Amino acid sequence: MNENEFFDALRELSKEKNIELNCLIEKVKTAMALVAKKEFGGAENVFVTINDASSEFNIEVGKLVAEEVCDPANEISLEQARLISKHAMLGDIVRIKVDTKKVGRIAAQGAKQVIKQGIREAEREKLYLALKDKEGQLLTVPIHKVDGTLKNFVVAKIGDYETVLPTSEQLPEEELKEGDLVKIYVSEVIKTEKGPKIMISRTSVDFIKKLFEIEIPEIANGVVEIMAVAREAGYRTKIAVRSKNPNVDAVGTCIGQKGVRINQILKQIPGEKIDIIKYHEEPVEFIKSALLPAVAEEVNITDVENKCCEIFVAPSQISLAIGHKGQNARLVAKLTGYKIEIKKIRT
Repeated sequence: MNENEFFDALRELSKEKNIELNCLIEKVKTAMALVAKKEFGGAENVFVTINDASSEFNIEVGKLVAEEVCDPANEISLEQARLISKHAMLGDIVRIKVDTKKVGRIAAQGAKQVIKQGIREAEREKLYLALKDKEGQLLTVPIHKVDGTLKNFVVAKIGDYETVLPTSEQLPEEELKEGDLVKIYVSEVIKTEKGPKIMISRTSVDFIKKLFEIEIPEIANGVVEIMAVAREAGYRTKIAVRSKNPNVDAVGTCIGQKGVRINQILKQIPGEKIDIIKYHEEPVEFIKSALLPAVAEEVNITDVENKCCEIFVAPSQISLAIGHKGQNARLVAKLTGYKIEIKKIRT
């Protein structure tokens, strides 16, 4: 293969694999350098230059000019060095251009496999960057495969990429089927030797935040802020919101006229309930608000530094305040950051 054919092949490969030509050239340079080092008896200094504009490439081996040559692969005598560069001095590195016929032989003998590896790495890098761009996003994806015998093994597809939705990231009462379109949150994209690994979830707090951003324009444009979220996925979520505009009711905005907005969100999380809470800077008011739908008669902050408090409710409100299996109380604590103790009102 002559140099023109070599560059034509590179350009064709770039189009076929949809990889930037410069990226491909860098992979080829690395591959040729590795093979050349082995070809020339373990040469340590190998320089590969590839010029796409002029369709030229060359390989040079760098050798140290030494008074006594002990390592011919990496050293050269002063006399031989001066045949290459008349200004060569002891201690210099002299570059020796390799015959292009040898370059072809090198490529034929071993570079092909290394170049293939470089291309695979470039493809993995491209896929990683494409998926990394989706990190922190809420995506609607098809369920590609479901295997109930393997602990609800579920595979979702993001473009052509397949990834597992772990059981721990699925809603507990939800039964996903092949072909279903569901929303997932891309928690993290990790680079590994075997390619990118993408972590997705339907149970995270961020999943809920993104759902609200999508369904409620006032949250997306910053008029209404999500201040805190506490979630037990598949069962109940408490979300605290506040408005930057005094003329905008944050809670009412999230619920929407006749509940249309919150109902759109609830459709995405079957079986889960959502309490939308008005956020207060003042801890006592925030804790009272967070306890809803139960009504707190009194909140007593018992330890400011360690954030501990007592919540007093009417006897008829005790069960509602604690919630099923303590769920409401747990969510209040998560939402406010306070350790709470629910007590009957003093009589």
